[in-house]
Amino acid sequence: MPFVDSDHVIEHRLGCSIRDYFEHQGEDSFRDVEQQVIDDLTQSHQGVIATGGGAVLRETNRRHLHARGHVIYLRSTPEDVYRRLRHDTGRPLLQVDDPLNRLRALFDARDPLYRDAAHFVLETGRPSVAMLVNMICMQLELAGHLPLNTQSRSDPGS
Repeated sequence: MPFVDSDHVIEHRLGCSIRDYFEHQGEDSFRDVEQQVIDDLTQSHQGVIATGGGAVLRETNRRHLHARGHVIYLRSTPEDVYRRLRHDTGRPLLQVDDPLNRLRALFDARDPLYRDAAHFVLETGRPSVAMLVNMICMQLELAGHLPLNTQSRSDPGS
């Protein structure tokens, strides 16, 4: 199944990093570009679309994602996200004195929006990538969105 990361598409369209664009053009302008990319991808891409964390801030994005696909919200605590991202300097909203506190505030504001867009919510905790993929596939299979897979998901041929 083809995979696309909306942030990579956005950067390709912008011709620069999201961080640089944020710095020079501001968040509102970035969100305009993000909204257009999500609209385009949800109309044309036949596969998995990974979005940036703020994609759910606009109601139009939530509506397009929910109506045009099967949205899985991989819900993580702010502390788990902090552990994964504490050394990442490419995320503009986390370039603050207290990134964990910022993550908590973002979680509080965005969690209801993610839930609004989602068909499924999976608590991620700290599983391996393979386990997370299995959890996602099982949810989609149970909902009838994927055929039941009798072959092992860890098998490269599956």
